[in-house]
Amino acid sequence: MPLSPVMYILGILLSLLAVAMLIPAGLDFYDGHENWAGFLGSSAITLFFGFGLLLSTRLNDTGNINLRQAFLLTNLAWMSIGLFGALPFLLSDTDMDIHDAVFESVSGVTTTGSTVIPLLEVMSRGILMWRAVLQWLGGIGIIVMALAVLPMLSIGGMQLFRTESYETPDKVIPRATELAGGIFLIYTLLTLIWAFMFRLAGMPGFDALTHAMTTLATGGFSTRTASIGSFNNSLVEILVIAGMIVGSLPFAHYLAMTRGGWKNLIEDPQVRWFAAIIATVSLLITLQLMSSIDLNFLDALRQASFNTVSLMTGTGYSSTDYGLWGGQTTVILLIAMFIGGCAGSTTCGIKMFRLQVLAATARVQMARLLRPHAVNVVYYNRRPVPETVMDAVMAFFYLYILSFVLIAIMLGLSGLDFITALSGAATSISNVGPGLGEMIGPSGSFEDVNSAAKWIMVAGMILGRLELFTVLVILMPGFWRR
Repeated sequence: MPLSPVMYILGILLSLLAVAMLIPAGLDFYDGHENWAGFLGSSAITLFFGFGLLLSTRLNDTGNINLRQAFLLTNLAWMSIGLFGALPFLLSDTDMDIHDAVFESVSGVTTTGSTVIPLLEVMSRGILMWRAVLQWLGGIGIIVMALAVLPMLSIGGMQLFRTESYETPDKVIPRATELAGGIFLIYTLLTLIWAFMFRLAGMPGFDALTHAMTTLATGGFSTRTASIGSFNNSLVEILVIAGMIVGSLPFAHYLAMTRGGWKNLIEDPQVRWFAAIIATVSLLITLQLMSSIDLNFLDALRQASFNTVSLMTGTGYSSTDYGLWGGQTTVILLIAMFIGGCAGSTTCGIKMFRLQVLAATARVQMARLLRPHAVNVVYYNRRPVPETVMDAVMAFFYLYILSFVLIAIMLGLSGLDFITALSGAATSISNVGPGLGEMIGPSGSFEDVNSAAKWIMVAGMILGRLELFTVLVILMPGFWRR
């Protein structure tokens, strides 16, 4: 396999990451905090490797990239950014070791939101900004990957969203380049709009900007230990809910809106299912909160809606400790972690379209039991679904549940208790953030999780973020054969 085009593009990504490190470096330098030197050193190291890859490879090899190179590039990009993104945590005064630094970095770039920092208020503004930058960059990377790369690689049924103009894998890079420009402008504009609204709602300027970055990325890194609950502001919570929902919808529709295609968003069956599930789950939890902890309807609805949207979209913000809401509510929220948002958004999880295809497939299978000789076709968005897509979706669902079970077993074997292991597996493979229980719940952190469990969760975050098959395929011996 020719590695030159893969290494060249990887060099570009690392060089861009090095430039991004200058943002928190400048902020800490302005504040007079010594961490600016750590960010500057991290930027220099990252730029050295990135520029070295650029100089050692040839530009003319990147015009075409084959299927295997696309798989390898996707994996190396997320892994290398996660590793080099850990340098500022290691070279600053965070007192993190290699386990914690990589965990925090990978959690950021995969927009998971799990953190090993028990008290965020003591961190420099540069560290807090770097966490937000990682999630913001991870968010735009996820969108481009979902719209340009995964459909070409036929990952988990994503070929449903393949564009006719880009049918072959050698069009991955041109497609990604074309999409990145438009998405970057829309993503940046939405971030600035939410930062402005947060500021008007009463957030300090720095908090408004960082929370806008992590809200649109559905990442969940906050600047406060108590997350959004620390602001005790109903308007802020409403704006966060709206931002999480915007980040969970297909960004292709936002691009279409610039050309007058706003109806596509309303007519998309993914969006309708997404809204229906959020409304149903929020109402169920609202009724339980009213009966179990004696909240009035509006307060119960606000808390239920916020935390339901946060966990279902994989953002991971919290407005209160939902672990104290009782067993029934906890089970519902745990299930919500797996659902996710729409394809082509910043969210992870199983995704709406896969649930729709699974439901349609089950319905057709039951119809065939009644009329074995009838012709029954699975439809998605008024179009017939090919058998290959149905097989891919069912295989993804099977592997998703199997991966969750295996990760939970490994976390249990590493020494974690049942609830921590179960919710830790769910939150890592679904890229949610907080789990359940006293240790990793919304009021805790992952600081006290043992090193072995942290590396298992890091692997789970990358596995879930790259939609399982992208990672698993490179582990097959046949991938490396000629």
